[in-house]
Amino acid sequence: MASGTKPVADNQYSINLVNFSQRLKSLYSHWTKRKSDLWSSADVLAVATPPHSDDLRYLKSSALHVWLFGYEFPETIIVFTKKQIHFLCSPKKASLLGAVKKSANEAAGVDLVMHVKGKGDDGVSLMDAIFDDIRDSEIIVGHILKEVAEGKLLEMWDSKLKSAGFPLVDISDGFSELLALKDSGEIINVRKAAFLCVSVMNNVVVPKLESVIDDEKKITHSSLMEEAEKAIMEPSKAKAKLKAENVDICYPPIFQSGGQFDLRPSAASNEDFLYYDSGSVIICAVGARYNSYCSNLARSYLIDANPLQSKAYEVLLKAQEAAISMLKPGNKVSASYQAALSVFQSDAPELIPNLTKSAGTGIGIEFRESGLNLNAKNNDSIVKANMVFNVSLGLQKLQNQTSNPKKQNFSLLIADTVIVTEKSPEVATSRSSKAAKDVGYQFNEDGEEEERNRKKSKVNGSERLKSKTTLRSDNGEVSKEELRRQHQAELARQKNEETARRLAGEGNGSKDNRGSSKNSADLVAYKNVNDIPPPKELMIQIDLKNESILLPIYGNMVPFHISTIRTVTSQQDTSRSCYIRIIFNIPNTQDASSSKYQGSIFLKEVSFRSKDPRHISEVVGSIKNLRKNVVARESERAERATLVTQEKLQLAGNRFKPIKLHDLWIRPVFGGRGRKLSGTLEAHANGFRYSTSRAEERVDVMFSNIKHAFFQPAEREMITLLHFHLHNHIMVGNKKTKDVQFYVEVMDVVQTLGGSKRSVYDPDEIEEENRERERKNKMNMVFQSFMNRVNDLWGQPQFKDFDLEFDVPLRELGFHGVPHKANVYVVPTSSCLVELVELPFLVVTLNEIEIVNLERVNGGQKSFDMTIVFKDFKRDVLRIDSIPSTALDGVKEWLDTTDIKYYESRLNLNWRHILKTITDDPQSFIDDGGWEFLNIDASDSDSDKSEESDKGYIPSDLEPESESEDEDSESESLVESEDEEDEESEEDSEEDKGKTWEELEREASNADKEKGVESDSEEERKRRKMKAFGKSRAPPPSSKFTKRPKMRK
Repeated sequence: MASGTKPVADNQYSINLVNFSQRLKSLYSHWTKRKSDLWSSADVLAVATPPHSDDLRYLKSSALHVWLFGYEFPETIIVFTKKQIHFLCSPKKASLLGAVKKSANEAAGVDLVMHVKGKGDDGVSLMDAIFDDIRDSEIIVGHILKEVAEGKLLEMWDSKLKSAGFPLVDISDGFSELLALKDSGEIINVRKAAFLCVSVMNNVVVPKLESVIDDEKKITHSSLMEEAEKAIMEPSKAKAKLKAENVDICYPPIFQSGGQFDLRPSAASNEDFLYYDSGSVIICAVGARYNSYCSNLARSYLIDANPLQSKAYEVLLKAQEAAISMLKPGNKVSASYQAALSVFQSDAPELIPNLTKSAGTGIGIEFRESGLNLNAKNNDSIVKANMVFNVSLGLQKLQNQTSNPKKQNFSLLIADTVIVTEKSPEVATSRSSKAAKDVGYQFNEDGEEEERNRKKSKVNGSERLKSKTTLRSDNGEVSKEELRRQHQAELARQKNEETARRLAGEGNGSKDNRGSSKNSADLVAYKNVNDIPPPKELMIQIDLKNESILLPIYGNMVPFHISTIRTVTSQQDTSRSCYIRIIFNIPNTQDASSSKYQGSIFLKEVSFRSKDPRHISEVVGSIKNLRKNVVARESERAERATLVTQEKLQLAGNRFKPIKLHDLWIRPVFGGRGRKLSGTLEAHANGFRYSTSRAEERVDVMFSNIKHAFFQPAEREMITLLHFHLHNHIMVGNKKTKDVQFYVEVMDVVQTLGGSKRSVYDPDEIEEENRERERKNKMNMVFQSFMNRVNDLWGQPQFKDFDLEFDVPLRELGFHGVPHKANVYVVPTSSCLVELVELPFLVVTLNEIEIVNLERVNGGQKSFDMTIVFKDFKRDVLRIDSIPSTALDGVKEWLDTTDIKYYESRLNLNWRHILKTITDDPQSFIDDGGWEFLNIDASDSDSDKSEESDKGYIPSDLEPESESEDEDSESESLVESEDEEDEESEEDSEEDKGKTWEELEREASNADKEKGVESDSEEERKRRKMKAFGKSRAPPPSSKFTKRPKMRK
């Protein structure tokens, strides 16, 4: 239970005592300060709340109850005096309100007096008792004049009050001013109501309109209203993570079209069909409440707008933004409407008669706060911080030059919820776009008519509204490829300008920030000769304590630090003798140790022979294990040295209960050879903590370090996961990583014994599938709940700058490809391109992409490659190979809709050389047209000069591997052992970097040949050569290019 909230008898309602105390104190303070003007010199405040009604209505008496107690108490009379508060209500309400008795006395120094009305009591005697307590010769009683008494109790109270002989005054202005200033809790409620409005508009209303218009369906305004209302009442339908019991509508959603428009919130959606022919206007308005606090949002959508509609909308939008800009503390409320009117006076004076007489009102618990009307007459009210306004501006009864009655008349309306802050107004509904390009839809019914209209609009100084989506016309469809081509041409222009500015700002300087590695000359096995352990016998000895080996050389034990050893191998010859061969790291001519120890002789390799193969195996194994441990330790130390210092995790403690998700596995896994354990993920005040039952297995992920957060439910995969892509590396065990994933397996890997096929009607098979389906749905819901609660936590003001929200991959836009080694399913999200199931993970931030080049795009190919070039030209390009050609159109469409410029080429390009050329001479790159050298159409038209134009950009047979491959070389399957692969990768890294035994034999053979010793015949040499190289297949001599091997980033 929240702090300051006291439970009541039935455990269904609770009054927040902290809020009650603060607000009651504010009421008495405001009443005292503004008694003479806003409160009409009233000595007593009488507020009577009518019975409950299912109708939507906004009463100041009800608003006062919600503001003070958090709930409305129907058929309740409250009388405020300077020393007492009288309640006349039923026994149940009296027991609920009794919880505030102590808080009222502490906050305002007043006592609570309860007048409990029985079931059959008319309340007259209780009213007389109240009048006797407040009666005074000069007392003035204030009440809300415009509220009509409803019900027997309130009618009797109204009659008794008017006949009691008290002077009566209206106190509506006092309550309006009091409720206009919102505290932090009220602002949060308004923001959540605004978020719900935006979610309904963006995720329900607009997609529904686009679907109806695109498919030319018939649907009534009232049907659209019902669907929008259901989305408000059930926020999950609008993808809003809000509790349904806390939300309500402000008014039934409004949908208008076909020439009949009413811009008042009381307007109704009629039974007419939605009209969306060319030149029509559709007005949509939704209002939502969260915890009784209102928010409003209205948009006008234009179908194939004519010049008059385009101009009217652009001026209206400019005027509404001007009105919003004037809502700053200290300005008069009337200045907002005057700013809007000034825009029309300068840009479209002929439209002033059609402008609404108000630019909106204050909004809060009441939809319209009467004291804060944004009109020209309200010169007395002053804008203050923490006020909230519904800025609603419209043009009504505009006339089109047409005989069609459904298009002859049209209106326009734009409304937003605006919160006044100390600096600039905050538009809480800004995520619902009102830009001309986003509210304009265009039919392409006739090319000639469109061209005439375009020319006409240019003459009138107003461009036609750009189409947000292509809608089907009577004569067919515009080619998607043509629309993409036009959009890509515009993106190319913008991209070249952006790249030119960036390259001009960076200059040609480059720095190498890599830290210097540890020098071999700095390694010391023993600081003193006396530290060398005494030799037992002349055999290879391994000193684990000092991380050294002792080699018998010319009768002496010579120490070598384990880090000086590159590889160690053993081999047995035909005479059953075993050899151990040790190859050392030697400095090159540029190494610092060469100049430090000039004239020194470095040992390159040494070999020993033994008759004991068991001993040789033990020595080799011990040296390899020691070297592996030392290399791992030094690598971890070097990685930790480059880590960015993270803030300390602040545990939830007593402030709130941490949000938990149990029985999760983590990737990358913790080190160690012990059994892997599942753990718990907890969301605390400023970050996540994952921990297992082992004290050393703990990972903290700070909110400030999270760059992207993903939730991927299990659909066709075996796991449900949460994935965090970070700004800076962290250590998970002894691994340095930017990606941390927490997952649970929703399906078990089952292997059927016996090999016989099972029938699809097998009861055991069906039961097993049902169990798996239930487990999958259950885990998806558990993860979804955790994600929703964390998103609510991230919605708090202190995390606003982090811009955090879980992103869900869009499976329908995915495609298969090979970004690393395995063929995986790559999926876009709203801000990234990801693959989160197989290791190593793939997370590409879309706004870091410079361009995308689609390579090997040819009609005869079954697949193509995607090369992603990043804005940081020092970063290696990312290749996703072997994408099926059937996905080409979908990939192009996705790239185009995300405003990413893409090119196509028939061959793979040497991107490392291309980027080096650009960074070495950026000015030449800019002067030559930027990225247009990749334009396949332009290159085809200039084929005579192809050799010169392609200079420096010839295809590469072999794309160098990225350095990141070594860092990310982890297991690619969920069932593989990471430990086993670590051993394999260690062995791979220790493959003969010196001369192999075959090379040594070949050298010996060549030496014998030079001495005239022919040990083998010519035929034997040919046979050995064919045996060595028979498994590889050379390309035919006529081939111009060798087949490019698959190289992964």
